[in-house]
Amino acid sequence: MANAQLKEFRRTPAAHLAGAMEAARVVGPRSVALRELDSPLQVGLRAKPGSESARALESVLGFALPARVGEVAGRSDAGHVLWLSPDEFLYVDPSDTSQAAAADLEAALEGLPGHAVDLSANRTVFELSGRASEELLEKGCNADLHPREFPPDSAIATQLAHVPIILHRVDQSVWRLFPRASFADFVARWIIDAMTEYRQSDVL
Repeated sequence: MANAQLKEFRRTPAAHLAGAMEAARVVGPRSVALRELDSPLQVGLRAKPGSESARALESVLGFALPARVGEVAGRSDAGHVLWLSPDEFLYVDPSDTSQAAAADLEAALEGLPGHAVDLSANRTVFELSGRASEELLEKGCNADLHPREFPPDSAIATQLAHVPIILHRVDQSVWRLFPRASFADFVARWIIDAMTEYRQSDVL
């Protein structure tokens, strides 16, 4: 009941720009769209790979933690884990806005080294999609985003317009961006402004 009441009053960091994001949507051959996900669960995990702590987390997750740079484990439409460093991971579940799984992950590490901390309020999550999405990101991101180097189901820590973000390529033309909540307004406005070029080219 308490979680339901909190969800009713909780606003995402860029909720005030929802209308602007929808208005900026571009259709056609250079399509691009931006939306903010509705408070997905995000849990920071720390555990040494192969340790008892890692195995305890994996028993709750139902799959192994990612083992190398860029790897994502799990399904992007449900619970999945992004590799951040050799012993640091981010669990994300866009289908769980109740934060219910956070307690299960924390309980799994009781008495063991490592931690599971609910970071859902720390970052927001934007989803950028469309045929022109990769081209748009390249305007403000120095990482090599070509599918050969950054294929679907990959995630890295990088920057967009000099703002630190986690970037997850969900599939060929769908991306999730994780800036800190304090940068949500700036990142959303930067992307909305960058989308203007594609709207103009669509009209022409």
